[in-house]
Amino acid sequence: MLNKYQHKITVLWNVFLLGTLFHTQLALIPLFHGLSVAHPNLHAHDLQDISLTLWLMLIFFTLPMLAIIATSYTQSPKYRLIHFCLTVFYSVMNLIHLIMDLGVKPIVWSQIALMIFLFLIGLLLNIVAYQWMQAGMQHPQLHIQKS
Repeated sequence: MLNKYQHKITVLWNVFLLGTLFHTQLALIPLFHGLSVAHPNLHAHDLQDISLTLWLMLIFFTLPMLAIIATSYTQSPKYRLIHFCLTVFYSVMNLIHLIMDLGVKPIVWSQIALMIFLFLIGLLLNIVAYQWMQAGMQHPQLHIQKS
């Protein structure tokens, strides 16, 4: 059975992942209206040209999925610390992404609004992950749950 922190964390990671997927989808919606989504300065000739990007996106999406699984199955204080650091990393990455989106011309304000929302979800995730980590440090004997 998940404790209140684990439940909140898995919910927040799921909201974050859905928002991130929608961020990608939102960027592709102009295609359905005959508009280009290609960046004028970036040209790939084949998949090899964007291989690194594809791998980085795979990692970016997979880590939260693994965090959901691990958070659901462990109470380990060491994992709680690693998880908290992961949430901080994602918040920093979202802030960088938001700042970079503000530099895209023209600015797509729907994307900015979504990135602000995702950044705020990330901050909430940081808070709950920190609380879960602290709870594990205050009561380390409670990290072993009965089945």
